[in-house]
Amino acid sequence: QPQLVESGGGLVQPGGSLRLSCTAYGFTLDFYTISWFRQAPGKERERVSCISNSDGRTYDADSVKGRFTFFRDNAKNTMWLQMDSLGPEDTAVYYCAADRWNYDCNDNMAYWGKGTLVTVSS
Repeated sequence: QPQLVESGGGLVQPGGSLRLSCTAYGFTLDFYTISWFRQAPGKERERVSCISNSDGRTYDADSVKGRFTFFRDNAKNTMWLQMDSLGPEDTAVYYCAADRWNYDCNDNMAYWGKGTLVTVSS
């Protein structure tokens, strides 16, 4: 059964950092578009960052550019989201996702993690 398992969420103070990880089981990430999404309370889900399998480029939301870094290790079948300079507006449930044929980095992804909560508060 293919699945994505996230870890690394938690409570952090404003200005702090967290690193989220997401490991794939039952399939390999090498040729997949991979993404991080988030959903804040009362808001729609938004894409945070995506690495497209069509060009290998990383696409970041404007709200996280310069603060979040998305990277992967195919040998470990794992992706990470390094989040720095966190603010209260980053509070959300974060989801990793993957899809073999999604070249556009939209939210039509085949596999989703269950989500991990990130709370930024003093």
